[in-house]
Amino acid sequence: MDSVASVQARISQIQARFTPVVPTANRGWASAAAAAGLTGTGSASGASATGSAGTASETAVVAEASKYLGVPYLWGGTDPSKGLDCSGLVQVVFGNLGISLPRTSSQQATSGTAVASLADARPGDLVFFDNSPSRPGIDHVGIYIGNGKMIAAPQAGENVKVQDVGNPTSIRRVLPQAALGQTGATSPSGGGGVSGVPYANLFTGAAGRHGVDASLLAAVASVESNFNPGAVSPAGAQGLMQFMPATARGLGVNALDPASAVDGAARYLKSLTQQFGSTELALAAYNAGPGTVNRYGGIPPYPETQNYVRSVMSKAEAYR
Repeated sequence: MDSVASVQARISQIQARFTPVVPTANRGWASAAAAAGLTGTGSASGASATGSAGTASETAVVAEASKYLGVPYLWGGTDPSKGLDCSGLVQVVFGNLGISLPRTSSQQATSGTAVASLADARPGDLVFFDNSPSRPGIDHVGIYIGNGKMIAAPQAGENVKVQDVGNPTSIRRVLPQAALGQTGATSPSGGGGVSGVPYANLFTGAAGRHGVDASLLAAVASVESNFNPGAVSPAGAQGLMQFMPATARGLGVNALDPASAVDGAARYLKSLTQQFGSTELALAAYNAGPGTVNRYGGIPPYPETQNYVRSVMSKAEAYR
């Protein structure tokens, strides 16, 4: 696509333009950014004065992202005149084009629709990464610009730059179909099943790590909390996967953090399945407790638990 190629050529020019204004001990970024016209808005939640959803084409996303090359990384940063973190960059770029996205990379990873692989990715897609083995879940995002490259705010001490994508954990397309740069372009893969539910990337990621069916994890979240990460039950169960505090502590899970909760649920369900020998009994134990399942030698005669098992199994089948 020559329009994207021309934008990429311009990126090299822009990088050269910003090289002299990288902050040093003797020169702050704020004055350099002001001189370059990168004053920002202080907030990235809405469109800029000139931006609108109608401008949010693939080429426009790449061009908008290229404006911020050279801006220093700042954890929590959403103002280009001060600095940007990875998700702050994404929020600013798309906000200036009239597309509102959540603040953090883990939240942004639930936006739009799934793209099957990097081979299917198009400029303007978001590429997500799980870079922290100590804390499962998405923790980094970049803006794909084509040819295996992305624009991203990497880490403290670095600036927004063009870099190789590598192997993303997931890819999401937030541009509407009408904004795609080629006539007749097809929708991304995975329009149905788990890919169509909130937090799909967390379910598929945890499924791959722990050998648990992603559709089962999605079904548990649907029945337990209706995909509400802030849900708290009358009994005190918390979060997307409705962990009781004691169970969450035992698993080392932050029940109100979706990434941590889904990973913990996958580990817990795998353990329960190995202990009881079937998915149905594992679900019964998830709902009523392992001790209760042991005591009754099967699914307890509680209407709530029996209905729970049926509901989760039915939803899991629908998500497949």
